[in-house]
Amino acid sequence: MASTLLQELLNKPVGPQLAATKTNDEYFTRQIEISGDTASVTVRAEPGQGDETTARALLRAQGEDPDEWEATGFKTGEWTTPNGATGESSRYTFRRVASPGRLRVPVDELLAGVQDHRPTFDRPDGDHGFLVVLGDMQFGKIDGDGPEGALARTIACLDRAADRLLAYHALFDIGHVHIAWMGDHIEGFVSQSGSNVWRTQLTLNEQIRLTRRVMLHALKLFSPLAVKVTMAAVPGNHGEAVRFSGKGITRYDDSHDTESLIAVADAASLNPEAFGHVRFYVPDTDELTVLAEVAGTRVAHAHGHAWRPGKHFEWWRGQAFDKQSAMHGADLLLAGHLHHEFVDTDGARTFIQPPAMESESTWWRHAKGTIGAPGLVIAITKNGITDLKEVVRAA
Repeated sequence: MASTLLQELLNKPVGPQLAATKTNDEYFTRQIEISGDTASVTVRAEPGQGDETTARALLRAQGEDPDEWEATGFKTGEWTTPNGATGESSRYTFRRVASPGRLRVPVDELLAGVQDHRPTFDRPDGDHGFLVVLGDMQFGKIDGDGPEGALARTIACLDRAADRLLAYHALFDIGHVHIAWMGDHIEGFVSQSGSNVWRTQLTLNEQIRLTRRVMLHALKLFSPLAVKVTMAAVPGNHGEAVRFSGKGITRYDDSHDTESLIAVADAASLNPEAFGHVRFYVPDTDELTVLAEVAGTRVAHAHGHAWRPGKHFEWWRGQAFDKQSAMHGADLLLAGHLHHEFVDTDGARTFIQPPAMESESTWWRHAKGTIGAPGLVIAITKNGITDLKEVVRAA
């Protein structure tokens, strides 16, 4: 029972995945079934080719960590191929075991607000998508107007974005609203090898709590405004959960930025009448990116710390070179990290970088003399084209 509860609370809404490349050997087949804390893997292959190592490799290919699964059973049998050769069918059963150091997802404070939300049944429908792109609040940071300013500004910008959506409904048939959380929602204590600790006013839990509650506000704000609503989050460098000696990390998806959205998704699942039409996406295990389709446009999300400034298209081309990557089919790349508005195009592909939500980086102001111009970006998209873009500011 405890193990089942642990897995339920550790589940996360991974973004859509490409289908695995099929083998050319028509006689090599596999079947994987995962139900809660149990799994079965069946492999039909040549004798000796369907061992436990192969079964565990197939678990990994499905996004599971094989180290979290313990083999509990094994059954094998022989079969004959149409050409008369002998094949072997191996079936392994597994039980999920708890992974040390993994904690319960804190969602209790979200429940009341989600359960009290009243559903709206006449949600608008249409073939256009409305994007809301924001990030880099860095809640907890002392710079500029501090956590109070960043929080008030984020809420105000989300509210104004909802007002703009209502206005755009008069011009476009908008049936899909997508909110993209681009990372660095908290200041954290791991960036710059911890040298930002003194200048961080809030505890880590307080920073995370603000992030979750802002995401909850966005959920309740936008969920009545379209027949389909999606929310995606990617890990930023400030949101990394753990660093070792200031550099090493656990997994690339181990992030407070994404875990906050997972907590909101857990809470939303308790009220399917109001939020059953909302989908939540975070990166797969050990990944940094999310790809989602919005009104026929394939939208890629990345925080932006994986490339040098101005090298976004070079990074995109490199990712698309991998045949297993969905990046080759993306029409639009969203990123944050660099704290200023930037839009770029290359042929039919578009790159959008919203401003930061924090008012300034004091270090940057001392070095360069400029402060921030905080806000978020909204855009209208359809079938790969995202021509209409607008910056929304708090005032």
